[in-house]
Amino acid sequence: MKSSAFSGKVVVITGAGGVLGSAIAKYFAQHGAKVAVLDLREESASAVADQITSDGGEALGLASNVLELDSLKQANEQIKSTFGKCDILINGAGGNHPKGTTSTTHFSLGDDENKEVISFFDLDPEGISFVFNLNFIGTLLPTQVFAKEMMGREGCSIINISSMNAFRPLTKIPAYSGAKAAVSNFTQWLAVHFASTNIRVNAIAPGFFLTDQNRTLLTNTDGSLTDRGNTILSHTPMGRFGEPEDLLGTLKWLCSSDASFVTGVVVPIDGGFSAFSGV
Repeated sequence: MKSSAFSGKVVVITGAGGVLGSAIAKYFAQHGAKVAVLDLREESASAVADQITSDGGEALGLASNVLELDSLKQANEQIKSTFGKCDILINGAGGNHPKGTTSTTHFSLGDDENKEVISFFDLDPEGISFVFNLNFIGTLLPTQVFAKEMMGREGCSIINISSMNAFRPLTKIPAYSGAKAAVSNFTQWLAVHFASTNIRVNAIAPGFFLTDQNRTLLTNTDGSLTDRGNTILSHTPMGRFGEPEDLLGTLKWLCSSDASFVTGVVVPIDGGFSAFSGV
């Protein structure tokens, strides 16, 4: 049965064409929200919106680039003309890039002279910039566009997507870890900055979920775990990867009146990974 927990609310979700973003979009629609599904790929956004509407929900799928203000402003105008002003913004767009990634977990003497190894000294500034822009600027710009009309209204909130990498940086991916740490810090900064405007700003920090971006890094083609996947699960006390549904209860709480005095927090959803020392 469809819930009315967010009835009448307009929820804007960036990066909503992916595994986690689409699950979040469908969840809010099931709870009565009017959902704007934003993704860089129009076909991905439209596919998610079509699924929602076919299930009786209200959704609008739009192509939007979180790194371009004009693209975001155009999306905002379409959303307002269809649903009204944004009440809840979920900054879900993000990701990593191979050029911001080393090929080994630890540097060994001579790696900088080994052409088969991408060491710290080989990291490409353009790749690093891409990762920081996508995750940090891709959170800042949508907030500039959508938060402006949220000010002073009741029940408005912003949810950023940080990562367990912000708490415990993973090997090989310094750019992504640093960018997500910036998102966590920015969440706290925004919470203070907007505290007198009725906008609450919080973040979730997912642990390890299988997505289109990391599936080949964590699992083999036969479904078995890679060495990295095994290492992650051995450090996750609950012993499994997260499912998209594992995010939803926390999101519901953070966006509801039940969390009316909660702002500036980053909630780990990680199966205990951040609590485990490894011994």
